[in-house]
Amino acid sequence: MAFSIGVLGMGQFGVQFAHLFKLHPGVSAVYAVDELTERATTACEQFRLDGTMASFDESLASDVDAVAIFTQRWTHGPLVERALRAGKHVYSAVPMAVSEDEIARIIEAVRETGLVYAMGETSYYNPATVYARSQHAAGRFGRIFYAEGDYVHDMDLGFYDAYKFSGGENWKATASYPPMLYPTHAIGGVLGAVPAHAVSVSCVGVKDDRNDGVFDRNVSMFGNDFSNATALFELSDGGVMRTNEMRRVGYPSHLRESRFRFFGTEASFEQLATTTLWQDKQDVLDISEQMQTRPSMSADDPSLANVAPELRDAFISGLAPVHDPSRLPEEFRGAPNGHEGSHQFLVDDFVTAVNSGTIPPVNAWVAARFTLPGIVAHESAQRGGERLPIRDFGDAPAWL
Repeated sequence: MAFSIGVLGMGQFGVQFAHLFKLHPGVSAVYAVDELTERATTACEQFRLDGTMASFDESLASDVDAVAIFTQRWTHGPLVERALRAGKHVYSAVPMAVSEDEIARIIEAVRETGLVYAMGETSYYNPATVYARSQHAAGRFGRIFYAEGDYVHDMDLGFYDAYKFSGGENWKATASYPPMLYPTHAIGGVLGAVPAHAVSVSCVGVKDDRNDGVFDRNVSMFGNDFSNATALFELSDGGVMRTNEMRRVGYPSHLRESRFRFFGTEASFEQLATTTLWQDKQDVLDISEQMQTRPSMSADDPSLANVAPELRDAFISGLAPVHDPSRLPEEFRGAPNGHEGSHQFLVDDFVTAVNSGTIPPVNAWVAARFTLPGIVAHESAQRGGERLPIRDFGDAPAWL
């Protein structure tokens, strides 16, 4: 079996995923969808795609079986719902949505249509999460009672260029996007290893002081002046999760933009930019080598022409020793990969789910658990750190 897909948004990430979808033997045709005709045409020629479409509406009216959405982060919710209601399977970049209502509407649309929805949360296949997930499943942590997930991505290291590329003349209005509304890299890395969900949160936001028009309430389309935020979550299993979302931070995010820590009653796991440790009550084991991905392509590859230099490492990482490449199609060998080896697995998850009629790992219910805690955390920060409850939509059904 194979299906056709339209990839919406031929920006820095969209073109990379269009390439992977084209390589996958489970996909019959890939179309570049972008209102900027030149972007769509260039991507189509560069990656030998099967055609172009000028708009999202055109893709929904077409006979493609699925759409992949790589638009600006606050637009995903309504687009996903429209695509599902139009009868398309949906792969969406993160975040799932920016409000509880949008999340609820997506889950309802998935339930009613029986179509596949997958959110492309890269931290689910982050080497740290893969390792912690396997150790937890084997019982080696004992009870994990505390975990941390940090997304430490400084604006100076690629984000200015990215927002300018996607935001046009008014890019500063969108570059002030609230950090906690982009929480899934941090939260997903923890909850991708710990089978629990957040039930309440208290969050403190740090107001920006650079005064360059970014994170300025008078400029921000979100009315946001927080550039950093820290949230403490109560989990459903009685444990605790702390999350940092940082956009002004002296940290080499090009080396490792997401980092994690897990503390259990029998063992613990701790990660810094270049070091990862496994520790128990007797010993400390340096497992940094198992977390290290190897480049799958050259930084000078022409497919990276539109990618800011500070972001290129995120696009070319291959696989780490903890990854299992045996499940991936042979066509992916030596192909672009990104975000510490996650892109190929995410594409394969979606393709497999669509072709087999199954539910992908990061399905709508899991995506809600990765996304909604950050939305509520931002509200908590706006309310001076007030502790707020977090709705849970439950577990995914066994099948739709």
